[in-house]
Amino acid sequence: MTTPRPETLAKLTPVLTKRWLSPDAWRIGTYERLDGYAALRKALGAHPDDLIQLVKDSGLRGRGGAGFPTGLKWGFIPQEPDGRSPTRPHYLVVNADEGEPGTCKDLPLMTHDPHSLIEGVIIASYAIRANRAYIYIRGEAVHAARRLRHAVQEAYARGYLGRNILGSGFDLDLVVHSGAGAYICGEETALLDSLEGFRGQPRLRPPFPATHGLYASPTVVNNVGTIASVPYIVSGGADWWRTMGTEKSSGPMIYSLSGRVVNPGQYECSMGITLRELIELAGGMQPGHSLRFWTPGGSSTPLLTAEHLDVPLDFEEVAAAGSILGTTATQIFSDQDCPVYATYRWLEFYHHESCGKCTPCREGNYWMVRVYRRILSGQGTQEDLDTLLDTCDNILGRSFCGLGDGATSPVTSSLKYFKQDYLDYIEGRTAPKLSDKQLVGAH
Repeated sequence: MTTPRPETLAKLTPVLTKRWLSPDAWRIGTYERLDGYAALRKALGAHPDDLIQLVKDSGLRGRGGAGFPTGLKWGFIPQEPDGRSPTRPHYLVVNADEGEPGTCKDLPLMTHDPHSLIEGVIIASYAIRANRAYIYIRGEAVHAARRLRHAVQEAYARGYLGRNILGSGFDLDLVVHSGAGAYICGEETALLDSLEGFRGQPRLRPPFPATHGLYASPTVVNNVGTIASVPYIVSGGADWWRTMGTEKSSGPMIYSLSGRVVNPGQYECSMGITLRELIELAGGMQPGHSLRFWTPGGSSTPLLTAEHLDVPLDFEEVAAAGSILGTTATQIFSDQDCPVYATYRWLEFYHHESCGKCTPCREGNYWMVRVYRRILSGQGTQEDLDTLLDTCDNILGRSFCGLGDGATSPVTSSLKYFKQDYLDYIEGRTAPKLSDKQLVGAH
């Protein structure tokens, strides 16, 4: 086990995670004792437009994968001149449908510190002039949903939700809605359709949610980590937030480490930390294992290799290295793991979770799974590799939403870095991973 160096330990910046280990951290009494809802009181004394500008100045970017500037997204909501009440209702929707393989940062936040999310929801709703907000949580997250609903009840009882919040004249109702477990509902427009009671499928854009979102009204959709960051920005200020992270990727980020490390888990660090340092914080690689490949932001981001150990993990540097920071779901694979088989398992997930609305994603993933089954059973050909790349080319940029694009990422990146592993299966140097029974339907 590796002992982290002091300079590496200094990069741990517990902000969103600072209450997680407190006794009864999920209860409102604990939250209030640890400065909870102080930011809300401060925010309600400010003008909504000033809060939007504060978030813009902080440089906060979406923590759900795309990294879009949060303040800019809030500013897209059309407002009435002279501060008059909106003619159409405004909505805030929190995307808590965390389903990306390897991602596990939002669920522990909602489980251990749900009031930080609720406080962020109230402040964000006040800023965009929304009087109704929703938290759409993944259906399988039963424990987190229970904690969240109980916290909402506590917030209503204390006067933080409901009518005339803290005597400010601002009203807000918050609903926690559990989905039915479809990964596609993590896509914001599919989430909105599901919230309205329809089948979760992505919408054609434009129009965009900022003007035609939930119930065809102006809507902001933000990730759990994004909204939970807002109270800390209100309390500490934009300049304080910018002291962490990098110039264009400000603030801390919760990195979810899983796989071949000694201590997998969530590590909240300033953005720009490297994988080498994260592995050090996690106690090093497991004995007998050395790093071979990894995902910087979940299975829908292109794979990186041991050559990228020192790439700063922020939005710009990871993109420059040929991948995407995504959800910072950092899955670690060693020299004892097969990149071909890992890609196959991810593709099975995307094939299963495709909503089927668009042909490239529906058909492309279906056939790529079958090609992988041929290769892994020892019956593949070199032409199969060309077929995979050609199929990815027909999916990327041609799907309704990012699910199709994300499914191509492990395929193209694994072929880029580990083509020899594919050839070893095809040419018989590696024993088949799948049996003939698993090959049924692959031809």
